[in-house]
Amino acid sequence: MGDSSDSVSVDMEGIAFGGKEHLVKTCHGSVSVAVFGDQDKPALVTYPDLSLNHVSCFQGLFFCPEACSLLLHNFCIYHISPPGHELGAAEISPDNPVLSADDLADQIVEVLNYFGLGAVMCLGVTAGAYILALFAMKYRPRVLGLILVSPICKAPSWTEWLYNKVMSNLLYFYGMCGVVKELLLKRYFSKDVRGNAQVLESDIVQACRRSLEERQSSNVWRFLEAINGRPDITEGLRKLQCRSLIFVGDNSPFHSEALHMISNLDSRYSALVEVQACGSMVTEEQPHAMLIPLEYFLMGYGLYRPSQLSVSPRSPLSPSCIAPELLSPESMGLKLKPIKTRISLEV
Repeated sequence: MGDSSDSVSVDMEGIAFGGKEHLVKTCHGSVSVAVFGDQDKPALVTYPDLSLNHVSCFQGLFFCPEACSLLLHNFCIYHISPPGHELGAAEISPDNPVLSADDLADQIVEVLNYFGLGAVMCLGVTAGAYILALFAMKYRPRVLGLILVSPICKAPSWTEWLYNKVMSNLLYFYGMCGVVKELLLKRYFSKDVRGNAQVLESDIVQACRRSLEERQSSNVWRFLEAINGRPDITEGLRKLQCRSLIFVGDNSPFHSEALHMISNLDSRYSALVEVQACGSMVTEEQPHAMLIPLEYFLMGYGLYRPSQLSVSPRSPLSPSCIAPELLSPESMGLKLKPIKTRISLEV
């Protein structure tokens, strides 16, 4: 632990699982870390997508009882928020420099050092997945494995760059206006849950919309600038020596990015799970689709779910959906193959 002169810890009432929020000072400014669970256990570090924090990006996964029992039984969870994205965050001073993606990755190693952590498991969504993958490349001994949801790894295409630039200008001049919210919701969710003129948007989308209203628009703008200026990290992917599990919704605007990423990772140590009828934020839209792949992935580390509950009827996965080749022992403990979840669309 760092001493009290370097960091401040404050209790956050009302956070599920009795978490505690720490404000850790780094060379690139302060970063908020919400800690859940027994700190004697191995660490799982999370990083959310643009304009989100651990509540709006990961609560669906952690409110899934089976996933919660799997993750909290095996890990202490360290939810890192992008600067100024934590609950109740104030506006970052305009005098502070805008951080780059490299700066954000460097913050993570300072967080690990503050908590006295060695090698950690990482879970990130889209922009957060990029930051954690970059962190894994820069600090390979500090990463046990990567669980990435709808990840990005290339520099922005002209289309994405322009899309982000429009959103950046709207944030800068108009704040978190209605247009920005719609652009972000389109980024996160499939059109089926976003609703239309005939169908109301789902509860998860409504909850996310409310959470976006709480963000400081200038803080979101800073994170967006970092992500829109990101370098291509494709060349470094094959040098990663950790095991990697990638989830992506087949309706995600980053679906092709995820396919590109898995094609450049070492196939012996990586697997892709494509989730049908889902957008980018699988952790919120279809968290149950993550459960069984996560179980098999973590079995390669000797980790397991404490009580073998029956598969949830809400889950689009059942053991029969997993290819038999997954169970073949290899150097990573389990041989992971690209698989697709199978969802019955009949009511």
